[in-house]
Amino acid sequence: MKRKIETSSLLLGAFAGAFAVLCVAAATTKTNAGAALQQRESGDTTAKGKEVQMEQVTGIGGVFFKVKDPKGMTAWYRTNLGIQSKGGYTDFTWRDKDHPEEMGHTAWRIFPTNTTYFGQSSSSLMINYRVSNLDRMLEQLRGSGVKIEKVEDYDYGRWAWIMDPEGNRIELWEPKRK
Repeated sequence: MKRKIETSSLLLGAFAGAFAVLCVAAATTKTNAGAALQQRESGDTTAKGKEVQMEQVTGIGGVFFKVKDPKGMTAWYRTNLGIQSKGGYTDFTWRDKDHPEEMGHTAWRIFPTNTTYFGQSSSSLMINYRVSNLDRMLEQLRGSGVKIEKVEDYDYGRWAWIMDPEGNRIELWEPKRK
């Protein structure tokens, strides 16, 4: 009987120890996550800040959708919402709060249902998200097991395409800074 008590005590002690370690790890993770958030919000760019900083979307670069009747839908959006587009494309301009000297852009575009621009996605909607550092974002995504479809560079920015878990194509865009 004494042997059973010792074994039970050992198991209980091991369980309590493991629980304590998990609690400390959770508290440390929460503290590190909070510190990372504070560093991002405060603009901390120290090596420590970079170590825990998660790359994030900075805004919407564009909204693209497939329609059965592109000309009819272009007319509908013009008549009902005042969106003046040419060939189903419009560029909304605005000022970036972090770079007020530069104009920001959000594209809006209608595509025919048979477009190949959405890749293998069967979704009728694709959103373009702006990012400040595409290479860091892609590294982060690869680390999470996300497949990068392709990356393209142009004089006015860099793009990459991925799919979310439900098959929606996502376009990532790093605008070219002046």
